[in-house]
Amino acid sequence: MMKFLLAIVLCGVVVLGTFPLSSDAQASQLDPSFYSATCPTVHSIVREVLRNVSKTDPRILASIMRLHFHDCFVQGCDASLLLNNTATIVSEQGAAPNNNSIRGLNVVNQIKTAVEAVCPNTVSCADILALGAEISSVLGGGPDWKVPLGRRDSLTANLTLANQNLPAAFFTLPQLTTAFANQGLNITDLVTLSDIYKHKYHNKMCSYIWESSMPILLRSII
Repeated sequence: MMKFLLAIVLCGVVVLGTFPLSSDAQASQLDPSFYSATCPTVHSIVREVLRNVSKTDPRILASIMRLHFHDCFVQGCDASLLLNNTATIVSEQGAAPNNNSIRGLNVVNQIKTAVEAVCPNTVSCADILALGAEISSVLGGGPDWKVPLGRRDSLTANLTLANQNLPAAFFTLPQLTTAFANQGLNITDLVTLSDIYKHKYHNKMCSYIWESSMPILLRSII
């Protein structure tokens, strides 16, 4: 897991100073204009980093969306996926669907560095992932949507829940359908997400339907 160690360093600055809300309480306080006074340029900062990176790595757009997808499926969109192993944390990065599979953590760190330079200790990593997913969709020619903001970063990870909630590469269609249904998504969402991912964001045929991480899913999960 050494290759992931840097991805959370700057995010840790934010995490250490916050207390996570419950998912219901947090959702009720989210607002697309959350940073309008404290970091009004956050959207453009995230967009610029992703635009530049995607020039040499077009797959990064799908990878950022997939990071957000795999984060949200576990204990809500709280950036818990970015937490590394410590004396008290067992990272979700080691879950079977994530291990040697997720990519783009270094780009999240680039975005966080750029945001911190303008708005120090203001924007959470969870919000950076959420914004990054929407902006990646737009840059890739997909739809846009208003991203509710104001999430607080998690202080904990849940490896067990990651292995339980994230669809595995060997899942059958009924298992995939159940995994998506548990997140409030239906078979139409599953098929749509998989098809868009395969045709818009991958350079080759996608072998596993579970890799999908597209706008409909991301709009449907807080």
